[in-house]
Amino acid sequence: MSELPEQPADSATDAFVAHRNLLFTVAYEMLGSATDAEDVLQETWLRWVGVDIGAVLDPRAFLVRITSRQALKRLRTLSRRKESYVGPWLPEPLLTAPDVAEDVELADSVSMAMLLVLETLAPTERAVFVLREVFALDYDEIAHAVDKTPAAVRQIAHRARTHVAERRPRGGGSPAEHRAALQAFQSAVETGDLQGLLDILAPDVVALTDGGGVKHALLRPAVGADRVARLLAAGWWKRDAERTVEPVQVNGGPGLLIRVDGKIDGVLAVRVENGHVTGAYHVRNPEKLTGVEREIAVSR
Repeated sequence: MSELPEQPADSATDAFVAHRNLLFTVAYEMLGSATDAEDVLQETWLRWVGVDIGAVLDPRAFLVRITSRQALKRLRTLSRRKESYVGPWLPEPLLTAPDVAEDVELADSVSMAMLLVLETLAPTERAVFVLREVFALDYDEIAHAVDKTPAAVRQIAHRARTHVAERRPRGGGSPAEHRAALQAFQSAVETGDLQGLLDILAPDVVALTDGGGVKHALLRPAVGADRVARLLAAGWWKRDAERTVEPVQVNGGPGLLIRVDGKIDGVLAVRVENGHVTGAYHVRNPEKLTGVEREIAVSR
């Protein structure tokens, strides 16, 4: 019997690199953690190089399957870990390229607000929702990834879709509206302008802060324009030091990168709807700030 022709040494690498941004996005949306998503990609690579590439008909689908399985395993571990987390838990913020905001569906799927909604799903529901609704995989392919029958996946997808629809944030505005709102918000935050904050904050705005028990942060959400404006105007998150605030794209939307004495101290992502800030998500936990040291590519 003749031997199969040997594959080029770099064929596995080429296929992996071609789909890496997609695989990272799949893992990140399932986990809400850039650090864990990178670990999942490493695990995916180790399994991928052991595969007979010549026998794989669709490398993209095969890689997504491996990534999804590894992410789902890790997600179950993370869910237990979050039970003992100090204060509100927020996803790890990502510094994203400006063009991500132009892809409305992608920007919405990686937004802080949507990732927090996904946190309310069970691990398998979250995996099925992400793979079906965000990446449009067919039910048979998802079934292979989550070890369920296609019929079970359909039921899970319907349940998850209904759950998310009841909780997902309302539609936002254009990138230009986001930039204008962020500029007004930044100016008011930097100057402690209470009235300026009241003007830009929505009446039902919600502010969440994540210090992970390491950095000073609010232990409960702050709700309402008056409450949030007074906290921001009083500078509850500041300390006596040289501080700079830089507008950036965070998870496909507007945000502020805060440095103290030249070092990254936190990220404040904002959700803008109809020209007003409806959500403010401030991450100060140092372990969650590695994803804002450089732009990270995400894709569908």
